[in-house]
Amino acid sequence: MSLFLSRLRLEVRRSSSVSLLLSKGFSTSLRQTPPCSIMGAFPREDGGLRRLAVAYAHKPSVTQLDKVIPLGLGLVFNCYDDDDEDDEKTLTIGASHGWVATLKKDGILRLQDDFNPVASDANPKRIPLPPLVTLPHCQTNIITNVSMSSSSPEDDEDCVVAVKFLGPQLSFCKPAAGQSRPEWTNIKIENPCFFSSRVMYSEKDNMFRIPGSGGHLIGSWDPCNPSDDPKLHKVEFQNLPKLPMATRELMDSCFTSEHLVESRPTGETFLVKQYKKTAKNKEGVDIMKTEFLMVFKLDDEGNAVCIQRMGDLNMFLSMSEPFCVLASSFPGMLSSTVHIYDYDDMGYVYLDDFPFHIYSVSGPHLVPYQIPPQDIIEN
Repeated sequence: MSLFLSRLRLEVRRSSSVSLLLSKGFSTSLRQTPPCSIMGAFPREDGGLRRLAVAYAHKPSVTQLDKVIPLGLGLVFNCYDDDDEDDEKTLTIGASHGWVATLKKDGILRLQDDFNPVASDANPKRIPLPPLVTLPHCQTNIITNVSMSSSSPEDDEDCVVAVKFLGPQLSFCKPAAGQSRPEWTNIKIENPCFFSSRVMYSEKDNMFRIPGSGGHLIGSWDPCNPSDDPKLHKVEFQNLPKLPMATRELMDSCFTSEHLVESRPTGETFLVKQYKKTAKNKEGVDIMKTEFLMVFKLDDEGNAVCIQRMGDLNMFLSMSEPFCVLASSFPGMLSSTVHIYDYDDMGYVYLDDFPFHIYSVSGPHLVPYQIPPQDIIEN
């Protein structure tokens, strides 16, 4: 954490979460927090790592909030070591709508609001889900990501949580489930092009969707009636830019991942191709660093048109479910920017600068989650 701060030369400020948000340059008419990246926790006076630290997207500094988080939460990310015998260790496996999903070795997945900058730390919310069930020839130790159909899993009976595992398994659960006991619905995906992809929820289509490897195929699942036979949509790429030979060679040498991102303010859907390559950080450790990015706008006919500007939109890609916001809603935020945050890499891309430069700082970032705007509820 100190290394990251020293590289960016960021100013750490301690402030009350609500008073800061109401006074430091965001659209008070919306009564929402600006989108932010979780930077970890800072020591309290007693020496414990407790106070939540965030980086708001419209400010060039890290803000230390008065909000406290449980000691150790978020210090382990994504998968267990097979030799690890610590049954109490808590993993953070994903985030959606400001909720973080955690997992212990007992197989109990929990939804928690500890990283929500405006949620109460005196009365934190904990929503336990049933023990995970592993399908034959599948695994549930390594989670790709978590997606939710609603921001109210505790009281919205229609809210569905989707968990995508590395490999063929995709699992769904209704946390509220009326007054009945929630259960997992487990799907085994046959097409291997979806095995390493991430799931997202489309509010526009009321479907969970997964882009296949390469982005040429998108699978869709009905949250109310998921099945082993998803709806498949072919994608045709158009308006591909003419790139220099050096750029094309760089792309060919990279690992490529695809992200589906829905802009709820505008109703648009984007497909992002992210190109990463092995690099060494200043300590000589191998990391995966973003080298190139392509953004395509999807239309209803299945065409993916390459764009080099998103207008007033900002896009946020992290280990959370991706999202978009209008830059004009938060004074100080630059438009047409993609914010990147994962375990190895944190940075941003100005699409207007195409072919662009990736502005990034290497990790590790132990809680690589971006939190979308949250409604501020005053007591």
